[in-house]
Amino acid sequence: MIIEPSQFRNALGRFASGVTVITGLAPDGTPVGATVNAFTSLSLEPPLILICLAKSMNSLPAFIEGNHFAINILKDSQRQISVNFATQSADKFSNVAHNTWSSGVPILSGCLVNMECVREAVYEGGDHEIIVGRVLRLEIADSGEPLLFYRGAYARAADMV
Repeated sequence: MIIEPSQFRNALGRFASGVTVITGLAPDGTPVGATVNAFTSLSLEPPLILICLAKSMNSLPAFIEGNHFAINILKDSQRQISVNFATQSADKFSNVAHNTWSSGVPILSGCLVNMECVREAVYEGGDHEIIVGRVLRLEIADSGEPLLFYRGAYARAADMV
């Protein structure tokens, strides 16, 4: 059976996922970021996560060569931030509140969860790179609902009940 890419994308779109923005630093120190929903936990001990990034992504070198990156899990009120980081804009950080922790990578403000990670491994995965990160620090918001992506569109948990 031949599975067409459009059919496969349509099938995977039936899996609701959270929306994250990954942030890092380009080799020249410029902050970079991208909207990513291919994110998952990998291990509790040690605390590991993984992200899958398209090989065609302009900022890929920051994540496969850089030592650190951050995962910013967005709240349902942060849809515009997701849209902003999904574009090819030159300065995605100009209108987005953020700070830095010990590694210097941008940490977006107001997220459901922020995690600062060190890159542990990179694996090839078809047209993507699979990056494993060890979580060094995390902060969890006291309240908020996740921004979701389902069937090619943004969704809120409240809408899915």
